[in-house]
Amino acid sequence: MVASDLASPLRTWLVAACMSVSFEKDHTQRRLSQWTKRKKSVSKNINRGGAYFVSNKLTDGSGIQTLISSCLTFESCNEFNNSKGQFTLLASPTAWTRKQRNMNRPAAHSGNTVVVRPADGVTTKKKQLTKQRRVVVTGMGVVTPIGDDTDVFYNNLLEGVSGISEIEAFDCAQFPTKIAGEIKSFSTDGWVSPKLSKRADKFTLYLLTAGKKALADAGITEEVIGKLDKRRCGVVIGSALGGMAIFQDAIEAIRVSYKKMNPFCIPFTTTNSGSALLAMDLGWMGPNYSISSACATSNFCILNAAHHIITGESDVMLCGGSDAAVLPIGLGGFMACGSLSQRNGEPTKASRPWDINRDGFVIGDGAGVLLLEDLEHAKRRGAKIYAEFLGGSYTSDAYHLTEHHPDGRGLALCIEKALAQSGVAKEDVNYVNAYGSSTPRGDLKEYRTLIHCFGKNPELRVNSTKSMTGHLLGASGAVEAVATVKAIQTGWVHPNINLENPDEGMDMNVLVGIKKEPLDIKVALSNSFGFGGHNSSILFAPYKCI
Repeated sequence: MVASDLASPLRTWLVAACMSVSFEKDHTQRRLSQWTKRKKSVSKNINRGGAYFVSNKLTDGSGIQTLISSCLTFESCNEFNNSKGQFTLLASPTAWTRKQRNMNRPAAHSGNTVVVRPADGVTTKKKQLTKQRRVVVTGMGVVTPIGDDTDVFYNNLLEGVSGISEIEAFDCAQFPTKIAGEIKSFSTDGWVSPKLSKRADKFTLYLLTAGKKALADAGITEEVIGKLDKRRCGVVIGSALGGMAIFQDAIEAIRVSYKKMNPFCIPFTTTNSGSALLAMDLGWMGPNYSISSACATSNFCILNAAHHIITGESDVMLCGGSDAAVLPIGLGGFMACGSLSQRNGEPTKASRPWDINRDGFVIGDGAGVLLLEDLEHAKRRGAKIYAEFLGGSYTSDAYHLTEHHPDGRGLALCIEKALAQSGVAKEDVNYVNAYGSSTPRGDLKEYRTLIHCFGKNPELRVNSTKSMTGHLLGASGAVEAVATVKAIQTGWVHPNINLENPDEGMDMNVLVGIKKEPLDIKVALSNSFGFGGHNSSILFAPYKCI
């Protein structure tokens, strides 16, 4: 009985209140009269206190009143209630004024829907095409085996200082490889809270420290942060492997009981935790996420961060990568892949890209973060501009999980797309910070691809930062991007240490030797590739006021 009593008024109400219906001429007056009666009944009900129920029976009107009153008991939303002219969520049933009811009810007599004015900052007009925004680098931060200050880091690169040494953090007796780009001393003092420093994984601590240093380098103090529009500031920093140490500890703990596991093991293991924590610390509400694409991670993050600025979504973006896999599980995993050098007797000579005696890469820890900024935004705050980001690209080999395509087609496509997207001619690229990981096949394929793309440029110089830092996995691209920008800034490119006997076909007129070289860089390319066939290339150039 109740259901049948309710059905008719419910149907009438939904038709009248939720749909814009064109009424035929001969029924218009009668239906408008019905609508007016129901509107008065609902208004009376609302004004009497909202959640109105008839105790013993549901009449034609009370069924509707029950439905409406139960649907309109929202909690207060001050932001909307205080917005002039906007639709108001109800603080109480009496807050819905006659003006607001008239504004939001369907215009049944015309068949047209009433349009509510959009919120501030939202427009219904078509966006006008504007000139593409320019992206510049205004800050950099690193944590590496050869320094955690950008100037110290790059000076060590120029001097050919190797960060490869015997592993001290754990016993390597069971492993054929006993060397790494290990960070021997690292402090979060002044950068990360003591409480978080005790709980978080090292990859997160490296990330937070490098990110804060990039901000400091850019002159973004707490006072400046307070003046930024935090809705237009974002963080895109990724990791290839995430919180490996916490994950490893969790495996050991669960063998006893899940109750022994770190309650933070899941959030601190995930690759997005670093970006999230940094944004929380800064209060930045713009784009925030991580990308994990193996050793190409950092470049993917840099490209996406730049995209958010170019499209006008953001003004400021922190981007890069971090990894901390110098652990038993990390070392053992790469040993199982057969990827690591076993030159334990000469650690500093183990990473030797393009040298005929290379026998694999050397794993390392670290983080690199760049602060990208819209050019006009940077100029308004008087920022120092290190270089301009021109663009880049990413492709997939679609071939093998750990090997490049035999003919290097994915690498070549990536470079060619990066040039096309950036509007850069091949002859303008005269410096390449190569992936150059010191693997027998990988180095050869990248070199041949570079010669295919740029071989006719007599000014071309190519080097590999990994010859000194080792392979920092997901952090490598960002650390190498910092090295690339520092090369632009200083006019010097660092050496390829250990390139004593170039592999067959290697042209030393292209590869930098074992000493630093001066170079007036026109356009610089930085490559990063990763397991899974992920290829990425990014381009930087000296900033020129146009």
